[in-house]
Amino acid sequence: MRHITRRWLLKRTLAAGIASVSPTTWAASQPATEEIRTRERVAMAGAANAFMKEYDVPGLAVAISRKGRLVYAQGFGIAHRHTGEKVTPTHLFRIASVSKPITSVAIFSLLEQDRLTLADKVFGSGGILESDYPIPSMRFVSEITVDHLLTHTIGGWPNGRGDPMFSNNNMNYRELIAWTLENLRLAGSPGTKFAYSNFGYCLLGRIIEKITGQQYADYVRRSVLAPCGIVAMRIGGSSLAQRTHDEVVYYAGTGNPYGINVSRLDSTGGWLASAIDLVDFAAHVDGFSQNTLQPKTIAIMTTPSRVHPRYARGWGVIGEDWWHDGGLPGTTSIITRTDSGLCLAALANSNQRNSNAGMDRMARNMLRLVKHGSA
Repeated sequence: MRHITRRWLLKRTLAAGIASVSPTTWAASQPATEEIRTRERVAMAGAANAFMKEYDVPGLAVAISRKGRLVYAQGFGIAHRHTGEKVTPTHLFRIASVSKPITSVAIFSLLEQDRLTLADKVFGSGGILESDYPIPSMRFVSEITVDHLLTHTIGGWPNGRGDPMFSNNNMNYRELIAWTLENLRLAGSPGTKFAYSNFGYCLLGRIIEKITGQQYADYVRRSVLAPCGIVAMRIGGSSLAQRTHDEVVYYAGTGNPYGINVSRLDSTGGWLASAIDLVDFAAHVDGFSQNTLQPKTIAIMTTPSRVHPRYARGWGVIGEDWWHDGGLPGTTSIITRTDSGLCLAALANSNQRNSNAGMDRMARNMLRLVKHGSA
């Protein structure tokens, strides 16, 4: 999964034009979206098609809401090349690291219930996972707090070559965590340096399980997604045979889409969701709509850490805009919330080098068109 970057400051704009891939209209049985003028819809389709062409993406889904009201939902291209099944905005996609804001909201829901604090230790004497993972004589591990995990300031275990989450594919969570604690030393003291860590968000999933006595996904579904009215989201399978109902097929750009232990990525990158699911989720923590978290909690969640001015707790931030992107072999994803009350989610069933940057440019283009083009 790729390191989140400052994509919202990119200035290059995609040229808008007549759609070369016909958008798939959202089913008429779904709630109607707020009207956007035909001219803007054509330009949005042009932005989508330009992205798909540049990055060889078979299928794409996009949804946008304004202060909790859905204003745009569209599918483009193909969910399954063999059958010709077309993408709709209700198709499920792997969302990769867009799972991290979901895990963050779950942690903050527990904070509001007074079941943990950001300062709670994770390992060692008095740590949440003390009894599950006796730590070896390793420097710094006993200093790690919940907040260090949320802000990617653990002191090590970073994304990239050697990422624990993409090694020892046959290990379960417990085996992988024990192996990592035993074999991969931290580079420095927690809280002093930002290093994007998939493994840190895996640990947050285990903290949720320890505190609630529930499986991570069960707690998230009941306590985070159900209040948003979301019922279809689930943790993905690893093989094509495990493809669930209404899930797209993933196509290789870089890496093998079906060579990943997706279920083990649960809290760091394992969720399946539709574009509409994700804007519903975002709208319930956007600070504008009827939110599932208190305003002061959302403020803490979206305030940058002192060591990284553009990353908070599960969200990238620039000013009042929040977002997260994601990437796995076969997957490109983004979720964003703007200071004008717009939420966008975009999901693709392939990935290429820099496809996250391309999706970001497409998203910015579409948000400008919605802002100026709605009735």
